[in-house]
Amino acid sequence: MTTPHVALVARRVPSRPSNMRLDSGDSMPIVTDHVKVATRGDCDIHDLTDAVAALVRRHGFREGQALVFVTGSTAGLTTIEHEPGLLQDIPALFERLAPKGAHYHHEDTWHDGNGHSHVRAALLGCSLTVPFADGQLLLGTWQQIVLIDF
Repeated sequence: MTTPHVALVARRVPSRPSNMRLDSGDSMPIVTDHVKVATRGDCDIHDLTDAVAALVRRHGFREGQALVFVTGSTAGLTTIEHEPGLLQDIPALFERLAPKGAHYHHEDTWHDGNGHSHVRAALLGCSLTVPFADGQLLLGTWQQIVLIDF
């Protein structure tokens, strides 16, 4: 079992009329926090939406951006509709794109059998930026932030 850390860096804009610019003395607070997620690999998909929203609320942010980043090189982040059909479709897609049983040169070096995991994570990406306003993530109705551990 692996436990990747997901870092949240959120920026907030001080309350002011929308036409006002920040002066050089104004601060833009940035907070870094973490969410621990126990995963099992093998295209394990976890919905992080509630955890990211909770961090925005906990730190009192109203407007800004949440940068979600997963440390490690065998997991990635995206948004999907977190529903049973896609929870089957996504692993099937990655199996077609980067099959578990294929030869990967990574394994020639490390002999760890997870070359497919590195390739899949590289395709998906390790970060995601989500805007928020009025303390709410600006996601679509059927859009959730997900971590996929390959």
